[in-house]
Amino acid sequence: FCAAEGIDADRVRDIFRTDEDARRLLIDLETGKIDEEEFDPAFAAMLGVQQPDGLIARLMAGARPDHRMMNAVRAAREAGVRTGLISNSWGVKRYNRDLLGELFDGVVISGDVGIRKPSKRIYLMGAEAIGLPPQECVFVDDLEFNLTPARELGMVGVHHTNADDTVPQLEKLLGVRMR
Repeated sequence: FCAAEGIDADRVRDIFRTDEDARRLLIDLETGKIDEEEFDPAFAAMLGVQQPDGLIARLMAGARPDHRMMNAVRAAREAGVRTGLISNSWGVKRYNRDLLGELFDGVVISGDVGIRKPSKRIYLMGAEAIGLPPQECVFVDDLEFNLTPARELGMVGVHHTNADDTVPQLEKLLGVRMR
């Protein structure tokens, strides 16, 4: 994204880490307080990007589904494991709700519920959505700091870096084959 927009490669990451207004803007988007149409021009101005229309779509254009993880979730669910998704959303329009229904027994999207990770409330909502107490849940996230509140609630936390590492960990924890 940064290369295509002609901005410094670390600009997006750095602005969220250092600019409180940018951070608040993201939190408002993730919790559904503002929509994409409000976020795009405000964040484009912060980044110095000339074209605000479709900014989130351009930011996310390089993101691809991790089919190995999706297949692992399918396999776990087919083996009787209750599966769920807790997602901090960059708007709520991008989700393929049919696919989410196929993969997960329960789905909690921050923009739909007005709460985002790392609030403990969203983890409790996720456990409730799949009908399990937190102590019977394994929570997987690519951001280590999102695992802390899950662990504090009694969930087992798995830091996802890639399917090669995560799937074997989950197989061991859940006692099911996922490959």
